[in-house]
Amino acid sequence: MKTTMTLATLALGAALIPTYGFSQNTTEQTTVTTTSSDTDHHYVKDSAITAKIKAKLASEHITSLGRIHVDTDANGKVFLSGYAKSQADIDKAVSIAQGTEHVTSVDNTLAVKADD
Repeated sequence: MKTTMTLATLALGAALIPTYGFSQNTTEQTTVTTTSSDTDHHYVKDSAITAKIKAKLASEHITSLGRIHVDTDANGKVFLSGYAKSQADIDKAVSIAQGTEHVTSVDNTLAVKADD
């Protein structure tokens, strides 16, 4: 139980790091955004979407969170890959991703795999 809670807390903390920078609205950031390429802007948006999904997965206590990889492209398409302990965990992860703001679609390649 302590290990699960520790892993969930660490995952949540790691997932929230990119959102901290995204939430800051300073003149410096505005200058960087307007003078840098569109790719930089998309990267911040994409990492924020990814972080939101990871945080939601952690809050749902999906036990195989460490084996679920989340990535987001510039168009808001989310890619879920890796392994989960059950089909129910996979379904929940897909549902969470689909319900996240700014997600346009979800590409799910998760597979069921029991613990080794």
